[in-house]
Amino acid sequence: MNVTLKQLKAFVVVAQQESFMAACELLHISQPALSIAIKNLETEVGGALFSRTTRAVVLTPEGQRFLPTAKRLLQDWDDAFIDLSQAFTLEHGILSIAAMPSFASSLVPSYLKRFRNEFPDVKIKLHDVVAEDAVQMVIDDQVELALVFEVPDVPQLDFIPLFEDKFVAAIPPALAQDCTEHFSWAQLLESPLIALQQPSTIRAQIEALLDEQGLAFDVEFEANQLATIGQMVASGLGVSAVPSLCTPLFEAQGAKCVPLQSPPLMRRVGIVTQQRKPLSVAAQSFIGQLVEKYG
Repeated sequence: MNVTLKQLKAFVVVAQQESFMAACELLHISQPALSIAIKNLETEVGGALFSRTTRAVVLTPEGQRFLPTAKRLLQDWDDAFIDLSQAFTLEHGILSIAAMPSFASSLVPSYLKRFRNEFPDVKIKLHDVVAEDAVQMVIDDQVELALVFEVPDVPQLDFIPLFEDKFVAAIPPALAQDCTEHFSWAQLLESPLIALQQPSTIRAQIEALLDEQGLAFDVEFEANQLATIGQMVASGLGVSAVPSLCTPLFEAQGAKCVPLQSPPLMRRVGIVTQQRKPLSVAAQSFIGQLVEKYG
């Protein structure tokens, strides 16, 4: 069926005005053009929508049933373009992002507050999941972007670096009483070591550095969430090496975080998006704010 928007508008206006002449004035078209539009519509639907007399134009029963539907279709058409326009101007829209918990609980809230202050009508969906899951959510089109540590080269992903994060030693309160202002990796490994379970890119990076230094990576406790490791360290089970982004979370749990040196270990933090996939205006604006902040 090939019904046009012009035909729908013509039908609704004629029905409301009960006059072809009045409808022509409102639609700014000639009477022959209006008559053709109505005739073509009636041909498409398979029957008369109006009963024409010398005195009036009235709807047939079929036309009466169709009128509410035609009005709704025109309103939906207008609403769709209003919604689209508002999305482009950020008067409306959705920002859907994923962030690893250490980032989501530290810096991300301030980013979102700044964005929301500028664009108060954009809805925000934040998924705080482990870094590997955050990246997978981008790949699976569940979110437009992820705020994570730099990932190994993945053909379908782009990485926009924001800043470098240094690893720190997370130590229990009892050990913190006797510690200096920083730890070496050798000092850290004198205590029971707590680490993320495999596969973990954080763990892999630590293992690679210790291998270069000729130090044994002997893990006594494992967990799959950094927050859990923070609790384990705070309870005195052992020590850990974590990104400094975790410092607020770990210290709120009772652990102590001090710089790790000899040598320092750093990792880039940034934004992961899909290659060759257009981003919404909301996502583009959010990324622009972050790049401006760290540029």
